[in-house]
Amino acid sequence: MHDDDIANIMRAMGHPVRLNILRILAKQERGECCCADVTDELTLAQSTVSQHIKVLLDAGLIERRPRGTRNCYIVQYDRLAALGSAYSGMIAGFAPAPTKLEAEPA
Repeated sequence: MHDDDIANIMRAMGHPVRLNILRILAKQERGECCCADVTDELTLAQSTVSQHIKVLLDAGLIERRPRGTRNCYIVQYDRLAALGSAYSGMIAGFAPAPTKLEAEPA
């Protein structure tokens, strides 16, 4: 995963409403949820929820699945897992190098 991808995903996850949408989708028994259901749970305007869903879609964090006249959404767990791996590697790269004292066995 490239730095641009990581930054894009982190921007998408950088809003509390979008984090809540991901949580709502993740806890669904059937694995997906329609926009109206998310709107009801968040008690926000449908247009507001739709804007947040678009950001999550654009970042590849969720996928749209048409169900008749409705759109349902599902979390893209592989994308979240890739972010976790990339983020762990990035954090490890920021760790200070062990000092000589720390590197020598006791």
